Amino acid sequence: MYTNLKLIGVMKIEIWSDIMCPFCYIGKRRLEKALESFEYRDQIVIEWKSFLLNPGMKTDPSKNSLAYLSEVKGWSMEQTKQITEQVVAMAAAEGLDYDMENTVVANAYQAHRLLHFAKSHGFGSPMKERLLRAYFTEGLNIDDTETLINLASEVGLEKVEVKACLDSDAFLKEVNEDVQEAQQLGVRGVPFFVLDRKYGISGAQQDEVFQQTIAKAFAGYQASMGISFLDSDGQACDVEGHNC
Repeated sequence: MYTNLKLIGVMKIEIWSDIMCPFCYIGKRRLEKALESFEYRDQIVIEWKSFLLNPGMKTDPSKNSLAYLSEVKGWSMEQTKQITEQVVAMAAAEGLDYDMENTVVANAYQAHRLLHFAKSHGFGSPMKERLLRAYFTEGLNIDDTETLINLASEVGLEKVEVKACLDSDAFLKEVNEDVQEAQQLGVRGVPFFVLDRKYGISGAQQDEVFQQTIAKAFAGYQASMGISFLDSDGQACDVEGHNC
């Protein structure tokens, strides 16, 4: 019987998401749960991509997301609370504690630039997690420079370097390129997951969808490498000249 070799190399999962999107945090947790049970987890890498649901949003620390949604959707506050309570319950089922009444309406451009800075230093995933928790659970302003510097420091980045980044327009180009790429791919909502540039998952799907799509994508990834091996090794010479 033949089995696929655990090949050296990795399959990439790219994720377009916005820090202020409640379904993006939920989708992140569901993906992580699916990967936990996947045999070849160590051969998969995650790359976070930027998506801005409202690039022109004005930061207003006096307003929470409930007030914002009520305003832009034309919903009553009672209706808004009922709808968001459903989302809060979904988040709770994934072990997430959403405090929507204490969220701060904020432009996410700075936070996305910070995420790209973190990615460039190998801290993309922990930075993404920290930003999401800061927004949805802790009620922090993700457009406040000092707040972002402290959050970045918590995941292991140097405060001086982070401040220099945020005080400039560094990584603005990369954020905009992510947004443009999403448009080219036809992404109209987030989260959006692209596996090995062959399979897409739109939205915070159930665990089973992630599990099945990851397995299918990875099988295709291995097949594209074109190598299968027998379960056991036969006699052979090795490159060090042993066994000959």
